[in-house]
Amino acid sequence: MMIARLLAAVLAAFFLIAPAAAGDAELAKLARSSGTPDIPGLKMVWLAPWGDVRSVRGWRNIIVHQTEGPAGSARGGAAEQSKNPTRRGVTVWVETDGTVYWAVAENLVPTHGDGANRNDNKYIDNSATYRRVVRDNSIGVEFAGNYPDVTTGPTDAQVAAWRVLVKLLRARYDIPLDHVYAHNWIDYKDSRYCEGCWLATLARMWGE
Repeated sequence: MMIARLLAAVLAAFFLIAPAAAGDAELAKLARSSGTPDIPGLKMVWLAPWGDVRSVRGWRNIIVHQTEGPAGSARGGAAEQSKNPTRRGVTVWVETDGTVYWAVAENLVPTHGDGANRNDNKYIDNSATYRRVVRDNSIGVEFAGNYPDVTTGPTDAQVAAWRVLVKLLRARYDIPLDHVYAHNWIDYKDSRYCEGCWLATLARMWGE
């Protein structure tokens, strides 16, 4: 009986893992594509299409930001970013309802980050990030909605979108898990809250 129960448990685990593995394989394949692909699990609004992944900028890090804007502000922020790609902002914007806006072509560098000026090791070991994790080698993702209370966390829809999006970005640019950073981990930011920290922590907790 014990062997039968063990076999049943192994089979159940296999059937739970197999769909996830198949989904990850499909996502990894889509992550290397061009154009404006449909990404399962994401509502993507493409303001700039993907190019040939073999020739896009070599992003080595992901920086998670949160904007002090109300619900709905990601759409406007992404639209402005698309018109002026190098303005202060990011490549990817995430609305409170989970909609993801890809605003900027992959070969352009928005102005985000403050030069990786944090070196106090408050959140992580900054010896690997100080003056190294900067806008030129990092793709930025902005989550809207922490207004008027900056301590407001991401919505459930944003967390669900992030779970897929972070895998997509890592697969497309071959970014290691430990190169996903919260803005507050690498730059001195608003002392009232830790910008991007929960989302970056979640990404690392989810693992591979």
